[in-house]
Formats: sequence, C-alpha cells, structure tokens
Amino acid sequence: MKNYLNFENEIKNLENEIEKLKDPYNQEGLSEVDTQKISSTQDELDEKLKDIYSNLDPWQTTMVARHEDRPKSKFFIDNLFEDFISLSGDRHYGEDKSVLTGFAKFKGNSVLVIGQEKGEDLDSRIERNFGMMRPEGYRKTIRLMNLANKFNIPIISFIDTPGAYPGVGAEERGQAEAIAKSIECCMELKVPTIAIIIGEGGSGGAIALASSNKVIMFENAIYSVISPEGCATILWRDPKKMLDAAKAMKLSAKDLLKLKVIDEIIPEPLGGAHRDRDTMLENLKTSIKQNLDYFKDLSPEQIANERKNKFLKIGRNDGFISTTEDLSSLTVKNNKFENILKSKKIQIGIGIGVIFLGLIFLLI
Repeated sequence: MKNYLNFENEIKNLENEIEKLKDPYNQEGLSEVDTQKISSTQDELDEKLKDIYSNLDPWQTTMVARHEDRPKSKFFIDNLFEDFISLSGDRHYGEDKSVLTGFAKFKGNSVLVIGQEKGEDLDSRIERNFGMMRPEGYRKTIRLMNLANKFNIPIISFIDTPGAYPGVGAEERGQAEAIAKSIECCMELKVPTIAIIIGEGGSGGAIALASSNKVIMFENAIYSVISPEGCATILWRDPKKMLDAAKAMKLSAKDLLKLKVIDEIIPEPLGGAHRDRDTMLENLKTSIKQNLDYFKDLSPEQIANERKNKFLKIGRNDGFISTTEDLSSLTVKNNKFENILKSKKIQIGIGIGVIFLGLIFLLI
C-alpha cells in the first residue's frame, strides 16, 4: 500500500485510475485492457508529478524528506557496498542501534560506512529510536572513525535523523559532549570524508557526522539547525507556523548549495526517491565514485586543510576577507595601534609618565 502526502491527492487519484484500467475485470462491462487510456493517464500522471515536484515549497520538501517510504540508510548500505561487516559498541556504555557502522568494500576499495537508520516499520523504528542517536552512538562512530584514520580508509556517512535524542538518560551520559567530540574528531581526520544527507539532517545530530570534506544532499532532503516545528514554537509560540519557519531557515538543498553550506545535490527521480529506488542508487553510486576519485591524489594534510577551509569559508563571501582560498593558514595580524604600543620610544614615554604620576600622588 502506497503512502501519499496531503498535497498528492491528484496523484493518488490518477494512480488508482491506472490500477483499475490495468485490471478491467473489477469494472462491470469491461473485458479487455484499454492500453491507449492507460498511456494517456500515465502521461497525465507524469505531467502532474513534474508540476507538483518542481514547485515544492520548503514545508512540502520537509514532508517529502520525512516520507515513510523513502529509502533509508540500510537500503543504501545493503545495495551499494560489498562485504559489509557491522561493528557495534562504544567500549564505554553500550550499543546504539540508531546508527549502523562497519567496514565494507566500494568498487573494490575499503571504506568505513556510517548510517543513521530510522527503521522501515513501527517495530524497527522503535528499536532504532527513530534515527535519534544517543551518546554511545556518537562515541561508537568516533571509535571507528579513528580506526579508519589509522589505516587510511575513507569514510562515508549517511545522514537521516530528526536530531540527537533529547532524553534525560542521554543528557546524563553526556550528549552534548559526545556530539562536540564527534565534530572535533571529524575535523581532525586525515582521510577523505563524505556525508550524504538522504532525508532529514536535523540539528547537532546531523552535524556531528556531517563535518566532512564533501557534504552532499538528495534533491528533496533537508538540512537545518532545528526542525521547522521547533523553530516556529520558539519564535512565534505556534508550531503551526512551520511553513514560515521552513522558508526562513533555508533548509532545502537548492538554498544550501547557493549558500555553499553543501557541495553537491544528487537529483531524485520524478516524484521523490521512494518512487524509483534503482535510479536513486545509480545516481548515488556515481556521485560517491567521483568524490572518492577526487581525493586520490591529495596528501593527508591537504585533505585535512581542505575540510578546514571548507567550513571557514561558509558565510565569508561578503565579509572583510578579500581571499578565502587558504583560510586554514590565517594568522593574527597586528593592527596599527598594536604596532604603536610595541614601539620602544612609546613604551619608555609611557613608563616615565606612569612614574611621574606616581610621584605626584605621593607628594599630594
């Protein structure tokens, strides 16, 4: 049974009509398939899909990104990689099932794969905590990222989470510290890192793993510091204003590419990734291969500096720095006032003045 979003009613009606035309014996008086009618209805459906999905507003994009039929991390791990070996535990507290981690082969080369997993049905979603990682999940990924760094193995992360788990237990076990350590670890790695936002990229739960050399987004994915509902609740005390919040946050792939927060958009099939998973797999496979090939000739230091520069450049396009090509080598420059203070003559003059003032106070 297909699931439809609230703006897909016309699409639902057309698809139901096509299904009935393909099975004429359910309709009284018909005994053969009307292929011409099916073809014209299919054309109408394709046109409607194109019209709707080429004009999605930010809130509709958010709904598509959260679609329950959308392919999850486990689907991509199972179909893109070979010899995946799942590794568990953070060696401190326990295992977090909301994130899949392990080493695998991609095109014959070893990679570390990290995937935030929401689950496919209610039972698996509860087991996976709806993709919301706990501190032990971040500590597990830190452990494995350091291991990959030691053996010079590239890291590929699939981001799909509403955010880090906000429960009391997670806070007691150091949620904020675990996220901060994960970001720090990502920034210090000397191996290529690729983060792919396949659905929701929410808050610190996403940036903890998306501090990568290349941040890639699916066309209908979202990436934001907070959910639209949460933002609307804070700013207007009304979660129903999520459309206004979604517009203001610039959370869509097109907006983020324009702001240079992300590096690439992977196009989705007409109607979203859930309508043609095979095409989505091919598009993603091509992108990963191209990005891994880009880093083959770079040294570990160049890879780390490129990642650092990437994040230092964000938001600096209209700033005071004339060139942002190598921000990682920026040094603090002394201004004219500091140079004046460092002059020996000035220092001697200030010293004499201080002594003179001291004598005056003593005489008084």
